[in-house]
Amino acid sequence: MEIIDRYKYPIIGGVSGFVLAVCFFSIGFWKTILLLLLVVLGVLIGIYLQKTDIIKQFLKK
Repeated sequence: MEIIDRYKYPIIGGVSGFVLAVCFFSIGFWKTILLLLLVVLGVLIGIYLQKTDIIKQFLKK
């Protein structure tokens, strides 16, 4: 476990690079770029909803 804690970020980077390479070769460059943009958009929307507590306020009603 100490090795994983010590090299956490390089491991995450390596796995991310591998997944990205598999996406490039299997679905193509532009589809991979679109997929990445949609993931980033989803993360940004999730961060916005978490900061503003819109979901929590909506569920209380």
